[in-house]
Amino acid sequence: MEHSEIAFAKINLALHVRKRREDGYHDIETLFAFARHGDVLGAQLSNVLSLEIDGPFGNGLEADDSNLVLQTAYLMQAHFGVTEGAAIQLNKQLPIASGIGGGSADAAATARLLNQLWGLGASEQLLADILAPLGADIPACVFSRPSFGTGTGTALSFLDDSNITARHVLLVNPLQSVSTAAIFKAWDGVDGGAIDRGAVWDAAIAGRNDLEPIASEICPVVTDILTRLSQAQPAMARMSGSGATCFALFDDVTSLEAARAALDPHWWSMGTMLR
Repeated sequence: MEHSEIAFAKINLALHVRKRREDGYHDIETLFAFARHGDVLGAQLSNVLSLEIDGPFGNGLEADDSNLVLQTAYLMQAHFGVTEGAAIQLNKQLPIASGIGGGSADAAATARLLNQLWGLGASEQLLADILAPLGADIPACVFSRPSFGTGTGTALSFLDDSNITARHVLLVNPLQSVSTAAIFKAWDGVDGGAIDRGAVWDAAIAGRNDLEPIASEICPVVTDILTRLSQAQPAMARMSGSGATCFALFDDVTSLEAARAALDPHWWSMGTMLR
């Protein structure tokens, strides 16, 4: 029997960089939200662990031990003492290195998938704890629900606000990848202040992405995308993560599709809703 999971696209509604740490990482505050669509993973029981990759962005990934999907599978085998294998398929729908958690979401979906396939019965919290060493966004992606992240993004407080989950979201990427490490390295070290901990929607609107100006310098088309999105008068338009994907939130699908029609046809875009 085959099991499947969606690797829901991650969106940073706000991302405030607060401090550069001695270990090379950064203390941040972020409001996580998740789209209803993303990459798709499937798996069947097998004697060994294997990975096949297809989809529109599959050519950019290696199906070897450098892939977070297989790293997750091996880590779970070791942690739970699993002797069975799995034949895993990854249908890569999201652009690579695009600021919407593609690899992290894939790892998180793999954990949920193998938890089902192998009948482990592990809680999402346990899966998040096990996978945290593989990437700072992975714990949030395991839950894939609105949350407030602190520290490196792994300390989560869950949020309940229908103003977020009821929104239509348009994701746009120029098909230019940017280096997360390079963008964080270029941060000027100035703490612009905390995210407001009042009403979630108000905090998101009042927030910012401290990496957006840096990414815009490295990849100027980010500014072009945000300008085009803002012309459609969305509730919010901002870059996600370290870029280069930008997003706009709309109250209805008609407004979203009108904005999408005005985009450069060479850009990748996806219209969906927040979950």
